[in-house]
Amino acid sequence: MSDPTAPSGGAAVAPIVRAEGLTKTHHGEGAPVHAVRGVDLTVRPGEFVAVTGPSGAGKSTLLHLIGGLQRPDSGKLWLDGQRVDEYREARWAVLRRRRIGVVFQFFNLVSNLTVADNVELPALLAGASPRAARESRAELLAELGLEGRDKSMPGELSGGEQQRVALARALVNHPALLLADEPAGSLDSKGTREVLRLLSRFHQRGQTILMVTHDARMASAADRVISFFDGRIADDAELGAGRRSPSGGVSGVLELKE
Repeated sequence: MSDPTAPSGGAAVAPIVRAEGLTKTHHGEGAPVHAVRGVDLTVRPGEFVAVTGPSGAGKSTLLHLIGGLQRPDSGKLWLDGQRVDEYREARWAVLRRRRIGVVFQFFNLVSNLTVADNVELPALLAGASPRAARESRAELLAELGLEGRDKSMPGELSGGEQQRVALARALVNHPALLLADEPAGSLDSKGTREVLRLLSRFHQRGQTILMVTHDARMASAADRVISFFDGRIADDAELGAGRRSPSGGVSGVLELKE
């Protein structure tokens, strides 16, 4: 499929995420809330994109639409070139297991499972053998500084440790796309620094990341910062133009349709 947003003078890079005209309105007790209003967005492999904006701007809703956690009212969405906006929940569940990792602000760990089980479960659900799941879990926990905590329960960990476990769980299936919704929003400054360092490390290895954050420190690690306001993209800026990506291409090639 040809990509009209490809940089001129070079080969097209197939986007991981492409959205056209996404809309979402929340209906509650009060007036309808137009959370996402006709958003067009393209994210390319290896990008680290931060979406910032005030509380209530709709940025988390946008992330949830891209991850299939909510359904758009209208618009189109492609992941890895495959149209997915009309998928039912069962197909989205399979897609998230295999291709998308999600990290939430409040960790969302299963409280009655050990650290090891929390991390291994997505791998097992995706069809990995128990041995492969154990090996992936052990490797990730060691890298995230959680060796020796595999038998701990989530309630025995600090907030920063729980978020590192959540990150390991999101990465255990080597997803093409990592979605992070305020990943340091409930952490202290030390925990924020830890999460920022780890996200930056995986990004340098080529991990594609789309992150919602209100924290300027977190956003500064991204290749591109998109300002979201009142359900729309108000501004976007590339950071560190010309930096080389781990794959050898120039980073900062996320294109945004007007």
